[in-house]
Amino acid sequence: MQDYKKLDVWQKAHQLTLRIYKDVIPFMPIEERFALTSQIRRSVYSVPMNIVEGCGKNTDKDFCHYLDNSLGSALEVEYSFQLIFDLGYIAAEGFEAINKDINEVKAMLIGFIKFLRREK
Repeated sequence: MQDYKKLDVWQKAHQLTLRIYKDVIPFMPIEERFALTSQIRRSVYSVPMNIVEGCGKNTDKDFCHYLDNSLGSALEVEYSFQLIFDLGYIAAEGFEAINKDINEVKAMLIGFIKFLRREK
């Protein structure tokens, strides 16, 4: 069992979640409140949430399963932001900044998964 708060990947995913909650979600169109906005909320907090849940597991194999889920959620967030950019709900500079953060989280997750799978 690991302390998730000490993991750089969790810290980065948590900061991404806070950023999206504060800087993007409040500015989404009202008609998207129960559709796209709701989906973005669920997928973005799922990234750090799966890391937290995986930290409570006893084996690296189980932990990797939750990190895989976290990566899947990060990809879902990535697509959601591509969609809201293409729909004109976010400006290019906002999209680029969030996309950079998403890519950093994805890279950290991939690296961590590879590390844990090599430790066998």
